[in-house]
Amino acid sequence: MSVWFITGAGRGLGQHIAKAALDAGHQVVATGRNVEKVAKVFPQSPNLLVVKLDVISQADADAAAKATIEHFGRIDVLVNNAASFYAGYFEELSQRQMDLQLATSLVGPMNVTRAFLPYMRQQRRAKSSQSRPRLGASLIWRGAEGSYVDLQGQVAYFSTDLNAAGYSLVQDNGGTGSPPGSRRAVPSRWTSAGR
Repeated sequence: MSVWFITGAGRGLGQHIAKAALDAGHQVVATGRNVEKVAKVFPQSPNLLVVKLDVISQADADAAAKATIEHFGRIDVLVNNAASFYAGYFEELSQRQMDLQLATSLVGPMNVTRAFLPYMRQQRRAKSSQSRPRLGASLIWRGAEGSYVDLQGQVAYFSTDLNAAGYSLVQDNGGTGSPPGSRRAVPSRWTSAGR
């Protein structure tokens, strides 16, 4: 049983990921800006913790990470799913819309990851009997397409930890909904390099 922390779990992909993790018997921290709305989506379960999180608030991210560790004792999978995307012609987007999109889709995952990294590193030290260093948890980043380019740099930054954890950075051909040429982290066993 793993502990999953999922941002933007009140609807869409985040809701589906959370439900799938719960159905598989994992413990899930489902987050959103409106906890009442998030709580209505899921049946009550001892494996579920609903936590308020506005990803653009570092204080919220820190409090959510602390609540996760206090409730479940660890973090195994961090899914940075919350994102903001405004479709339309670039010149028609307001400055506020651009700022919100970048704050939610770029800064938000950075805030949440920054809040969890100390716990992940502590878990890595606790797993020191393993033959190679590991981050101590898996990171999954998803963002609006408008921020894929920016998130690539962050994924590359974590590539050392990702590689040590058995992940590889692969070129995306656009079939996953991301722009062609994007890079993403996948389990090494999915690539020829990991065989």
